[in-house]
Amino acid sequence: MKKKIAIIGSTGSIGRQALEVIDQHPDQFELVVLSALKNSELLIRQALQFKPDTVVIGQKDLYQQVSEALQPHNIKVFAGEESIAQVVAMDSIDMVLIALVGFAGLVPTIKAIEAKKQIALANKESLVVAGEIVTRLVLENHVSLIPVDSEHSAIFQCLAGENPDNIEKVILTASGGPFRNFTMEQLEKVTPKDALNHPNWAMGDKITIDSASLINKGLEVIEAKWLFGLKKEQIDIVIHPQSIIHSLVQFRDGSVKAQMSLPDMRLPIQYALSYPERLKSEFPRFDFKDFGELTFQPPDIKKFRNLALAFFALDRGGNMPCVLNAANEIVVDAFLKNKISFLKMPDVIEKCLNTMTFISHPSIDDYLETDKESRLMAGRLIADFC
Repeated sequence: MKKKIAIIGSTGSIGRQALEVIDQHPDQFELVVLSALKNSELLIRQALQFKPDTVVIGQKDLYQQVSEALQPHNIKVFAGEESIAQVVAMDSIDMVLIALVGFAGLVPTIKAIEAKKQIALANKESLVVAGEIVTRLVLENHVSLIPVDSEHSAIFQCLAGENPDNIEKVILTASGGPFRNFTMEQLEKVTPKDALNHPNWAMGDKITIDSASLINKGLEVIEAKWLFGLKKEQIDIVIHPQSIIHSLVQFRDGSVKAQMSLPDMRLPIQYALSYPERLKSEFPRFDFKDFGELTFQPPDIKKFRNLALAFFALDRGGNMPCVLNAANEIVVDAFLKNKISFLKMPDVIEKCLNTMTFISHPSIDDYLETDKESRLMAGRLIADFC
């Protein structure tokens, strides 16, 4: 039987690469649902190629455009972010790939878990913001949650067949981004164009900026805590510029497992979609002879303060990771629009973390309110800095 897939966020980088994987394995997968927030033209092209049963466009004023284009092909069309959250419960779906970026992925993730669907999770923010609630729902609904991030997929693969109690620590690798060797003086002058020039990975704008500031790695630390039931002390980060080792697990006997491949997001996407099977692929292969050396160094948390702020939010817990994520989404958008400098971004995030009201055990409503208020505060701070 083909596995029936819904892709929530099909027009982003992960969604597009997932469609490549599905296209390469028509005997394994059947696409049932496509959704996007606002890229209606690409969504239409994807729907015409893959002929899903249902398409959802988040921005309601684009409904007519999408509906008129797909109606002759008997593809059902819905609109609104509430429809994106509802469509994941369709009986025909086996697995939901959550490929939305940011806080927008939280509610669809929760709805898919409550509908007892298998989850392929590329939206780290769901666990960053509400990890306690998400992991509890996963256990209560007996749902498989397979990570898609390359680092967490690597850890997941390294733990196959292992007793989780034997984990001493996990080591997340980071390329270091385009500014790894920059001085503070150089960082003061970087532009969005500079930051979008990632040395190894092809990703969307927001994630690429997160990688350049290293907050992406901080968010992944928080995600790893919830995915693998770890303490802060069991999570380490190492800069690995070649991006060949995607993460490692060290066990209590001292042995270390690593997952390696060329940097290609299609590989962890395919692993998540096909799990527990491992499908053959035509992706380029890593060859040791092509790499004279693989290097490693510790991250500079004084230069890249966002990483330190992420550890602070993790240590504080409660709604602080939600504040971190919301403020970061606002500052990244502002940086891309040249409204704030690269080095001012952590200033705004730190101020939000130190000012927002702390809630030790937030409800979903608390998270929603924290997200809203943190965004407003970050916006006001950016205006002050300008």
